Amino acid sequence: MTLNNKPELGSRLAKFLLQAFVCAGLCAIGVARADHPPADTIGAIEGEAISVEGPMTVDVVHGQVRTILRSGSEVHVKAGQARVDLVEGGYILICGPAHFSLLKSGGAITVALDSGTIHAQFGSNISLNVYTAQIQAHPISIGNGVQDLLVGLDGSGTMCIRANRGAVRLEHQLTGQSVIVPQAGDITLTNGQLEGLKSTTGHCVCEMQTNLQPMTPATELSQLANKEEIRKKMTEPQVAAHPTSLPQTAQPDEPVYQIFMPPLQYNAKEKVESDYDPNLVILVRHVRVRPTLIYQGRVEGEPEVAQASPSTRAPRPTAAPPKPPEESTWNRVKTYFRRIWSPAT
Repeated sequence: MTLNNKPELGSRLAKFLLQAFVCAGLCAIGVARADHPPADTIGAIEGEAISVEGPMTVDVVHGQVRTILRSGSEVHVKAGQARVDLVEGGYILICGPAHFSLLKSGGAITVALDSGTIHAQFGSNISLNVYTAQIQAHPISIGNGVQDLLVGLDGSGTMCIRANRGAVRLEHQLTGQSVIVPQAGDITLTNGQLEGLKSTTGHCVCEMQTNLQPMTPATELSQLANKEEIRKKMTEPQVAAHPTSLPQTAQPDEPVYQIFMPPLQYNAKEKVESDYDPNLVILVRHVRVRPTLIYQGRVEGEPEVAQASPSTRAPRPTAAPPKPPEESTWNRVKTYFRRIWSPAT
């Protein structure tokens, strides 16, 4: 029996070795793919307020989500700063607000800068070019050392270049003119005119800020109010008790009704909860009294007297007839005797 089982044992051992070799090969391919990203990968970007359009890859490393830029990515830095860690080493720091695009071909990285300021630091193994609408900036390494440059472009068309480490070659894309900014040079030019190149200091500023610490949720324990807090709460003006302390807002014309009732109570020991007393419920009706209209002003100029028409003119008063003089006593006697001795009588 032992001799007959030897061929079967050998076949099983061969299958096991074949499976082990296949698994090792697959693991090696996976590690190679992880260590060697695609050729058009530029690097991971992080920032406070950024938006990315175009080709990109989302990767999760140690529980953190990273955005990997690829050739053709368009980045908007709305505020603050953003940083791109290049896969070949080095970084590109962007100070917003900024707008730029990234291209990669054959190991050369091209930054098409539309607005904002970038601060790039990388080794001599990387070829980086910064393009604007008229000017091309190409850093030149000195002694295969580290290259460090700043390029900024604002909305008015003013461009600034600062070469911290290494030199920078500026070339006009239309005329073909070129000029070299030496190491530690700081210059500005307006509207892409190399003839108007000026030496300035401190115009290009884009330094890395301290990293923001992630916000950790704090645990807050509720505590009972002490005597001092209760006293302050009692002395504060109550809005419900003083309707006049409400903010001056547009008040509606219709009346507003407000109901005040005692607080509801609950006691778990009682089988039947006692209801509140309806006599303690207060209904308050708020109305707004319309103020009396009072017109205030001043009349300028002389007052004009209206002339009455003839039809409406009042009639003139007539002179009263003169009163007859009072008769004397002698005249009264004469008149009496005349009436007696007259022929009619």
